[in-house]
Amino acid sequence: QVQLVESGGGLVQAGGSLRLSCAASGRTFSSYTVGWFRQAPGKEREFVAAIRRNGEFTAYADSVKGRFTISRDNAKNTVWLQMNSLKPEDTAVYYCATNYMYSLSRSYSQYDYWGQGTRVTVSS
Repeated sequence: QVQLVESGGGLVQAGGSLRLSCAASGRTFSSYTVGWFRQAPGKEREFVAAIRRNGEFTAYADSVKGRFTISRDNAKNTVWLQMNSLKPEDTAVYYCATNYMYSLSRSYSQYDYWGQGTRVTVSS
């Protein structure tokens, strides 16, 4: 079992940056793909980015490509999401999740363990 705790959210002006962290417990963290998803009020949860077990491959939603960077350090059991050039439409609760079977999946239904989320608000 994996437990995940997100942090780093907050209020930022458009054009600003935030760095989200996802800290995991569990000895097998390096065996999991980790994804970031977000959910804005009244909208469905959507894929943001994912990183494979050893960090050798990543995937991004088109809406964040070139602005967000996902990275991980398995020795620290941590995944980060660096978010630059933030836009008001990036406002959402951001969740990290793990996926053992489906590498770089963009489908939230294929992720099994989830954190509680961290709120990001981008003002215009």
